[in-house]
Amino acid sequence: MGDDTIGHLERLVAELDAHGLLARVVQTQSGRRFVRVINPNATSLSENVTCRPAAAADLPDWWYCWSWGERLHTADDPAGAATKVARVLAAVGE
Repeated sequence: MGDDTIGHLERLVAELDAHGLLARVVQTQSGRRFVRVINPNATSLSENVTCRPAAAADLPDWWYCWSWGERLHTADDPAGAATKVARVLAAVGE
């Protein structure tokens, strides 16, 4: 599971960078990994995005999730996920 998670997170980082956001994969001491995303034009606008396998067989295999656990976007489309994150972290006037 760990290798799939890191691959999905790294692809998301590349897409977020293309949107002009600062993003990096972070690993906690417990081993949990997530992407820390910051809007460089408004650093108070930030989010942590996780990636996890689907819990149900009828869902796509992997999902990006918001910090509170809600599914954000399927992990097979990191560009789509990055677009959603960029929209949420956009400062007024951006």
